[in-house]
Amino acid sequence: MATQYMGTGRRKTSVARVFLTPGNGKFIINKKDIEEYFDYDTLKVTAKSPLEVTESLGKFDVYVTVKGGGFTGQAGAIRHGIARALLEVSAELRPVLKRAGYLTRDPRKKERKKYGLKKARRSPQFSKR
Repeated sequence: MATQYMGTGRRKTSVARVFLTPGNGKFIINKKDIEEYFDYDTLKVTAKSPLEVTESLGKFDVYVTVKGGGFTGQAGAIRHGIARALLEVSAELRPVLKRAGYLTRDPRKKERKKYGLKKARRSPQFSKR
């Protein structure tokens, strides 16, 4: 089997397992093409951005399995996973990816609901009478 590089990306509740193999630029997410999987162009750009920054867009086939969260979180997780897999390919790409901010795991998550409140911070409606 050909060389394969693996990276795990996370964002919010999404987890993406990314496999890079030398190829011609095929991009498969959960057995679907990226064009089929993501409806919005912004999400496609987000997912592909580490490859564009490192100028390796047509050099690798990307195979991704992603689960959990919504599509925005999944796109962020894929971006993080691709960046980590590219580090396995070559350690010289680290400064480029670091400067773009693709190696940092986005720590923001949904805040938990507190008792006595409707949501995390939303209090019940107040009425004087």
